[in-house]
Amino acid sequence: MELPGGVEAWAVTDQALLKTLLTDSRVSKDPRQHWAAWANGEITPDWPLFTWVAVTNMFTAYGGDHRRLRKLVSMAFTARRTEALRPWIEQMTTELLDGLAETPAGEPVDLREAYCYPIPIQVICQLFGIEDEETRKELRRLVDNIFNTAISPADAVATFTDMHRVLSELVAIKRDKPGDDLTSVLIAAREEDGSRLTEGELVDTLLLMISAGHETTVNLLDNAVHALLTHPEQLELVRAGKANWSDVIEETLRAEAPVASLPLRYAVDDISVGEVSIKKGEAILAAYAAAGRHPAYHGESADTFDVTRVNKEHLAFGHGVHFCLGAPLARLEAEIALPALFARFPGLALAAPDEELPPVESFISHGHLHLPVRLG
Repeated sequence: MELPGGVEAWAVTDQALLKTLLTDSRVSKDPRQHWAAWANGEITPDWPLFTWVAVTNMFTAYGGDHRRLRKLVSMAFTARRTEALRPWIEQMTTELLDGLAETPAGEPVDLREAYCYPIPIQVICQLFGIEDEETRKELRRLVDNIFNTAISPADAVATFTDMHRVLSELVAIKRDKPGDDLTSVLIAAREEDGSRLTEGELVDTLLLMISAGHETTVNLLDNAVHALLTHPEQLELVRAGKANWSDVIEETLRAEAPVASLPLRYAVDDISVGEVSIKKGEAILAAYAAAGRHPAYHGESADTFDVTRVNKEHLAFGHGVHFCLGAPLARLEAEIALPALFARFPGLALAAPDEELPPVESFISHGHLHLPVRLG
């Protein structure tokens, strides 16, 4: 397929095949070592997806570098540390619902903006010690631009530059006044042993954790609410106890993957895939949303949202060594936010026809630009 800027990649849509490739040592995420287009100078900072491939963190690392970076970051997302956030997330959710309850009767609310966004971005900013409200707003704008695959070349360059400026400023602040947050933890690791984390890796690791840490969960909440409102019979199954909220979350991740297609991976050597030959140096696009709906894996009903489905297996958080470290946190946020929303507003309904809800401008991020509802 052709990506923006005329860049070609192989899109892998079969779930079983994608799982195989994601665990194949001949598939890399490091463009500097393994992407012919990068080596040939064809990829420049004005490419709309430049940030996705140019960063130096565990997202684009291969082999030993990936293991080194992932080990360092994984300490921030232990099950114990994640579960410790539960009371705070519950309190924040209650406060947001209290605010929504003040909406005049019958007045529509953009639920993506008023509920789906605030929870993940407040959680990730709390984790990384980003307290300044203006910095939070700036990071949100920049992350939206990173996921916007229709962005102009000029805006792509500006986004890359501005994101590194904002995060470098954050590092400087935390160096001067460290706190009980993950930014300070990463800085300490960098200064304790510089071989463990370069300055560039430090900033780009923050970029990865902050951007991935909120956009995907925003879409998970957005898509789950939308799926239940457009499939009221599924919501009734949950209310009747014939399915639970974990079923809702996993079926949403399968049928409406928050990240539709993730750039990029690269063939380290020639790889034969059935009748297709992926040549050394060619790019590979992991098509997670398509894989979750592949009829070869999920049957003829693969396109149907069904919380009682037995096989809800999906690749929404990736697979193999690059499996998303934040998956338990995303699930925790959804596990708290979704039942609380529907319990507080049992008459929740869409405030616009489904066909009039535009998607976000991205083939990476999968969600709605707006989610207008009436609280009932």
